Amino acid sequence: MGTIPMDRVFDRLDRLNGADDAEGARKHLLYWLEEARMEKDERAQLTICNELMGQRRMAGDAAEAVRYAEEAQRLVTELGLEDTVTAATVYVNSGTVCTAFGRPGDAMPLYEHAREIYEKTLPAADARVGSLYNNMATCLTRTGSYAEAETMYQKALEIMRQIPHSEPELAVTMLNLADLYREAYGLADACERIDDCAQKAHDLLEEPGAVRDANYAQVCGKCAPVFEFYGWFVYAEELRKRAAEIYAGKGSRSES
Repeated sequence: MGTIPMDRVFDRLDRLNGADDAEGARKHLLYWLEEARMEKDERAQLTICNELMGQRRMAGDAAEAVRYAEEAQRLVTELGLEDTVTAATVYVNSGTVCTAFGRPGDAMPLYEHAREIYEKTLPAADARVGSLYNNMATCLTRTGSYAEAETMYQKALEIMRQIPHSEPELAVTMLNLADLYREAYGLADACERIDDCAQKAHDLLEEPGAVRDANYAQVCGKCAPVFEFYGWFVYAEELRKRAAEIYAGKGSRSES
């Protein structure tokens, strides 16, 4: 039985993320990772490494992200969890690390393993399946497999449309599609498709039902430079302002 109070760990982590305190979140996770190692609580170590790989990926720290991804995969094997949903989540996050740092060829086998587990274990309309398809599509785009990537993005959209309050995730996927069209056809030839994707992403973020919580703020920060790149300068600034207000506690923080 685990000795690390993971509810307490995640409660504090959620508050730090909600305040956009990335450095505080990193220190918090490192503290509890060391505690888990001292207590030989391997399941807690796995969970925390899974969080750390994503946190370091978002910070652009390739060496640390890869290190925690490798440690998480090792713990999956040591705990005999290779064919579980927990393992699949580790494989997805590890694949995302590989894609982010220029190793899409290493990412795809991880995604395929996760896909095999998710598709036989989870409901078809599960957010984790949609996220996997989105990440696979991004990886395929990086390798130039544009038609396959577009199909995978459409699958992700089909799933996420069935999930309540998924407007932020749908917006991210629409902007990913815009990037795919730009890479596949060139900016000039793809301008109509790109504008359509950007407009749909805008409309999703403006949906009255979209929950403006910390996740929404994070998505705003992620989407702002993409909108800016495609010429939506005023809206990009609005998203940055909106994210800052949510992190400061001035926006709606209602939970879904």
